[in-house]
Amino acid sequence: MTATGQAFLDQSRKYLLGDFLPRITSCVGRLSEDDIWWRPNAASNSIGNLLLHLSGNVRQWIVSGVGGAPDERDRPREFAERARIPGPELIARLTATLEEADRALAAVAPEALVETRHIQGSDVTVLEAIYHVVEHFSMHTGQITYITKLRTGADLGFYRHLSVPAPQ
Repeated sequence: MTATGQAFLDQSRKYLLGDFLPRITSCVGRLSEDDIWWRPNAASNSIGNLLLHLSGNVRQWIVSGVGGAPDERDRPREFAERARIPGPELIARLTATLEEADRALAAVAPEALVETRHIQGSDVTVLEAIYHVVEHFSMHTGQITYITKLRTGADLGFYRHLSVPAPQ
């Protein structure tokens, strides 16, 4: 269990800081403030709102739920924000949150993955909390990528390396 648990923790940290954050940062860097806060309709979220939501989710589930920091999340505000916070500031906030989460995850012993925490009204294991955050972050990274492609009409090149022909 120890090796498997450590592999799970290491891979989760890699996904959040090494894979998803660079993609989101690339997307936000290609967009105007209008694009960051664009929404196709009232039932949909802007990239700006998604970034605030991701930061709130990671802070609640990992920094607080797993790491023990106070939970001060205001989830409704993440979706209600309309102040058009600039892209670089949104990325700085998300990066700071992910760095806090990374420190919290680095402190988790593999044996603690089966411990229970009370997060967002539910009792979950540490493993479930981490798995939730990685899955949730992945889903919203995909939405941000899609909105960026929609607004720019550009291939973002995230999988360009797969298009290189194999050596003969």
